[in-house]
Amino acid sequence: MFLQLLLSGLSFGSLYALIALAMVIIYKTSEVPNFGQGEMAMLSTFVAFTLLVTYGHSFAISFIGALLFAALLGAFLEFVFLRRAKDPNILSLILITLGFEMVLYGVASWKWGADQRDLPFPVSDFDLVNLGPAVISYLNLATLLVTLALMLLLFLFFRYTKVGIAMKATQQNPMAARVNGIRVNRILSVTWAMSSTIGAVAGIMLAPVATLDPNLMLEPLLKGFASAVLGGMTTLVGSALGGYILGIIENLFGGYVSLEFKSIVAFGIIVLVLCFKPSGLFAKHYIKKV
Repeated sequence: MFLQLLLSGLSFGSLYALIALAMVIIYKTSEVPNFGQGEMAMLSTFVAFTLLVTYGHSFAISFIGALLFAALLGAFLEFVFLRRAKDPNILSLILITLGFEMVLYGVASWKWGADQRDLPFPVSDFDLVNLGPAVISYLNLATLLVTLALMLLLFLFFRYTKVGIAMKATQQNPMAARVNGIRVNRILSVTWAMSSTIGAVAGIMLAPVATLDPNLMLEPLLKGFASAVLGGMTTLVGSALGGYILGIIENLFGGYVSLEFKSIVAFGIIVLVLCFKPSGLFAKHYIKKV
């Protein structure tokens, strides 16, 4: 039973890790937690569903189309709303992301309604792989592999590409980045586009397990945020590890303690981490001295 709960926790932790990565990419560059991340992923998943079911495209074309839509949506939010904010501060920018969340939720409810739908997926959630005394579905295994592949790509991107290095420079000191010729506004647009794309991957991987409706990402977003807080909002690797840790703890709690109160684990972790280690388990805590 322990091994089975561990495997299930890793698969759900992969989804939390993807959402945490999407939030941390934005936070590292602009220091703004994007609370519209979930609805952006949900809307992109509906786009994939429409391309796949309504227009009859293949899953590959629908998946790529949804990712392109997600990238444009993220860049649109940054360019039209955040960049044009007058005298912006962190609180006002957070409120803009919350307002954008409600707008996207309303658009999805108006366009697709509240009916629950099933997203056709090429990998089954019912076909199982036997791992000794435990089993894991092909879909959960695919989710785990996709998350690990994205983490590797992000590491290589930030380590070896000019855009990735420019994004890190923008996060450390936007003014110094501008002085050194980095187009900070363009980097911010790329950051939001990339974050939205990663969130869309999480939504598309989650929809076959759950049901596709406007509330698809409500709870996963909160758990992804809890994962980012647990691992550290300034470290990509730490936030991803926070997702896996949260998924495992949540599953073990549901299996051995109480299934009804399983969902409160994420919020309890947020409270504990903020009380005892506000920077997260894997991030360094810096103190600014003036």
